[in-house]
Amino acid sequence: MIDDTDRLIIRALSANARMSGSALAAAAGVAESTVSLRLKRLHASGVLRGYHADVDIAALGMTVQALISIRLVSIVREEVDRFRREAPNWPGVLALFHMGGVDDFLLHVAAPNASDLRDFVLENLAGHPAVAHTETNLIFDHVAGRGLERLLG
Repeated sequence: MIDDTDRLIIRALSANARMSGSALAAAAGVAESTVSLRLKRLHASGVLRGYHADVDIAALGMTVQALISIRLVSIVREEVDRFRREAPNWPGVLALFHMGGVDDFLLHVAAPNASDLRDFVLENLAGHPAVAHTETNLIFDHVAGRGLERLLG
């Protein structure tokens, strides 16, 4: 169970994952040793899963992003699990969401251009035995949400 001090630490890290221990301690109003112990506990319990770089993929030449809705042929557990294991490892996949509703999965993908996006769909989805239907939606703009910080107070 997390308390208000944990929430302050998580909130500060969600704004800046490179924040020093002393800065985290100041933000949470506790000693650095307390922050250290709490970070270890938050990692061990799985609340904090890691730290990640915020990469501008357009600066890397990935100028096209899309959300691809996917419906599977059937929702047999083995096929769902297999697709869930495979898809995150395909080139350009930024995220995979297992959905409830009409679509079974939603893929967030990036590609250098529209032709490469088309090739991604043809090579990874069109011939996949578990995939019955896809719908590709281009992303014009992406703004990261700050809602987690607001939920934490």
